[in-house]
Amino acid sequence: MRELWGIFLAMARVGVLGFGGGPSSIPLVKVEVVDNFGWLTADDFVQVLAMGNALPGPIATKMAAFVGYRVAGIPGAVAGLAGMVLPSAVAMLVLYRLYLAFQTHPAVGGMLRAIRPVIIVLLGLMVVDLVPRTLDVASILIGAASLILIHAAGVHPALVVAGALLFGAVVLR
Repeated sequence: MRELWGIFLAMARVGVLGFGGGPSSIPLVKVEVVDNFGWLTADDFVQVLAMGNALPGPIATKMAAFVGYRVAGIPGAVAGLAGMVLPSAVAMLVLYRLYLAFQTHPAVGGMLRAIRPVIIVLLGLMVVDLVPRTLDVASILIGAASLILIHAAGVHPALVVAGALLFGAVVLR
């Protein structure tokens, strides 16, 4: 039971502090599951992140369920999901009511503008930390091809992800 509570609290911290959605939560998940609790190694985290991005749906909840399952099976997955979703859902409802009441106040607009650079820094730090673990010629070529396909050719990101999965299954095995 103590383990389930730990999973719940770790994911609740991420869910409450992950301002800006799933991608901005990823560095917080890493801090909890790799640095604080040691439930995953940094290399395992990169693999989970890759799998989570290859599947449809919100990345943070997929990672919470995976980590919870890895640590404590099905009850751990439920604890991870509940921790990720429940506190932030309650907080969102409360904050939404406050936002409706004060949305025209200049301080609210200032707060929202001020948090954006923090999220960018968190994502940048995660990239700096994770890139050396995945940097090889194949990764660079796949990344460059993905960038070109998505931004220059206008290919939908889901198709690029599916193509990378197929390429990996056939060529990189």
